[in-house]
Amino acid sequence: MNVIINSPDAPAAVGPYVQAVKANGFIFVSGCIPLEPETNTICPGGIKEQTRRVMMNLQAVLNTDGLTFSHIVKTTCFIRDMNEFPEFNEIYESFFNGQFPARSCIEVCRLPRDALVEIEAIVSQ
Repeated sequence: MNVIINSPDAPAAVGPYVQAVKANGFIFVSGCIPLEPETNTICPGGIKEQTRRVMMNLQAVLNTDGLTFSHIVKTTCFIRDMNEFPEFNEIYESFFNGQFPARSCIEVCRLPRDALVEIEAIVSQ
């Protein structure tokens, strides 16, 4: 049976989906964009600030089930400009303490609400 996970500390979904679904020992976290949880608006700043906000939103979803970034086994990252890949990596890396998951990173032409970055994750319990 699937269990829906919704964190009150992460932004609400901006479409017909949930923050995460727990199924068969895994948690599938929907794509997180850099929304401020209090206002549901994109955080100010560039790729570094937006990546930090996305990671904080992802952390809020993980915390709901008592998990950390070390439980993530795969992320899929979408960024608007691959020229900003080094700055994105700098912030992304700082959340993992050297225990990195498998990852794909894809440049896209546009993201919801014109965000610069979106990250989805698969988490193992």
